[in-house]
Amino acid sequence: MRKPRDIDAELRALQDKAKSLKARKVVQLGELVTATGADALDAETLAGVLLEALDSSKQPDAKEGWRQRGAAFFQRRARSRKGAGQPSDDNPGAAADGDGLGAR
Repeated sequence: MRKPRDIDAELRALQDKAKSLKARKVVQLGELVTATGADALDAETLAGVLLEALDSSKQPDAKEGWRQRGAAFFQRRARSRKGAGQPSDDNPGAAADGDGLGAR
């Protein structure tokens, strides 16, 4: 005969995992704010910028521009971790203007 499953224990384990994932997400968002330099902004300004982004996110052109700029930011950070001054083979010419963000 099979041993019955302890559904309550499984639910507790899933809730603990969800809580851990939410905490990790909050930490990663804080790290992102710091990495971008947005921690220099006061809380009200940062909240206003984020709210403006949410309002403007219905404009596909603006959202795509932000996505590209964010991708360039992470690519630049990944390259700097690999070794400064070494060109990346995965996206040649991405940092042609020096800051990796392209024309704005």
